[in-house]
Amino acid sequence: MYDCIVIGAGVAGASVARRFADAKKSVLVIDKRDHVGGNVYECYSNNGIRIHKYGPHIFHTNFKEVLDFLTRFCEFYDYRHKVQGLIDGYLVPIPFNFTSLETLYSPQKAEEIKKKLKENFSTPKVSILDLLSHSDKTIKEFGEFVYEKVFVHYTAKQWGIPIEQVDKSVINRVPVVLSYEDGYFHDEYQCMPKYGFTDMIDKMLDDENITVKLNKNAQDSFSFKEDGIYYEGEKVDCPIVYTGAIDELLDYRFGVLPYRSLNLVFEDMDIPAFQPASVVNFPNSEDFTRITEFKHLTLQESPVTTILKEYPAKYDVNGKIGNIPYYSIENAENRAIHDKYREYLTKYPNFYLLGRLAEYKYYNIDVSVKRALELSDELL
Repeated sequence: MYDCIVIGAGVAGASVARRFADAKKSVLVIDKRDHVGGNVYECYSNNGIRIHKYGPHIFHTNFKEVLDFLTRFCEFYDYRHKVQGLIDGYLVPIPFNFTSLETLYSPQKAEEIKKKLKENFSTPKVSILDLLSHSDKTIKEFGEFVYEKVFVHYTAKQWGIPIEQVDKSVINRVPVVLSYEDGYFHDEYQCMPKYGFTDMIDKMLDDENITVKLNKNAQDSFSFKEDGIYYEGEKVDCPIVYTGAIDELLDYRFGVLPYRSLNLVFEDMDIPAFQPASVVNFPNSEDFTRITEFKHLTLQESPVTTILKEYPAKYDVNGKIGNIPYYSIENAENRAIHDKYREYLTKYPNFYLLGRLAEYKYYNIDVSVKRALELSDELL
């Protein structure tokens, strides 16, 4: 009935659909939500500020081919994301850098630490774990300070467990910067779509070869039988690309894959600005982890503003709060559960997993698009 079926109208699914459509192949895209865009979906708050409904998303990449592909569907503007953290009463750059160091230490001690760091590291950024394990006493004590002030309590809030139980790859996502560079990311290309991610994805899916059906749950439409996969009672032989939660699709037959979720609380304010940066982290105070002010992301000019407070939540499939899977909890036990789902699906050679939820991995937007383009080219 179609040359390809894509389940999920987020950035990964839309990229696959467009690649097939460009090859003059017919594509069906379905999504259980009432909108396209997945978790990068944008809409407007009551006071007219464009917000990211499922939390802030920033585009940054070193993959020129990904940028070139997306530029077909939107106009990008240069955007350098900056994050600050409230530490000991001071707002300092995150990732921790020389400005952060000089703000929180005495001038003499700051110079001593900077000198040691420059002598012992030749790279512009270093892992907190490398600082903690260093043989030099000054560097090790500095690492312990940053670890305590930036990582320990924030990570415990975010993941709901002591930091000792968090996978080291998670901790290494945020380095310590050995300069005054205050950008959160260091990719070659850093930009945002002028009219938002939803507008970009709308244009990606705007093709005569693409059919989009919203409010359509894959669990209700697909059945997995011994002789193949059926869509609304008809056997499907074309490629099926799935971008959602794989345990949900298969009725949790091998167990629920654990995630961390969020309780997102938006606040409209009758003031022109609330904070000096797009995002301010609260590693050692408050129940929420961070506040996002969207005008810094969208560059809107308005006498009012909207902020978002993010409260980490336990993932609960049936809960009123925390029912959206955001961050996979990657460890050996959970990977073993996912492997069972993946192994079960090997009997269906036309079924492909793609993206954060389906693959149970942490992907940025650019990696999701890159994987989507690679899979599409392989299938085509």
